[in-house]
Amino acid sequence: MVKTVSKPKRKYYVCEECNFAYIDKKFASKCENWCREHHSCNMEITKHAVNL
Repeated sequence: MVKTVSKPKRKYYVCEECNFAYIDKKFASKCENWCREHHSCNMEITKHAVNL
């Protein structure tokens, strides 16, 4: 399940498998599903990750 992190100006969604953060919950869910299934990260998904 995607974890939600709230910062003063924005809400972020974090993949619980690799801890990459996303602004869009859709990408966090895709990342988490990919990580669980393949035990790796997908560059097409992680290019949307942001720094917290």
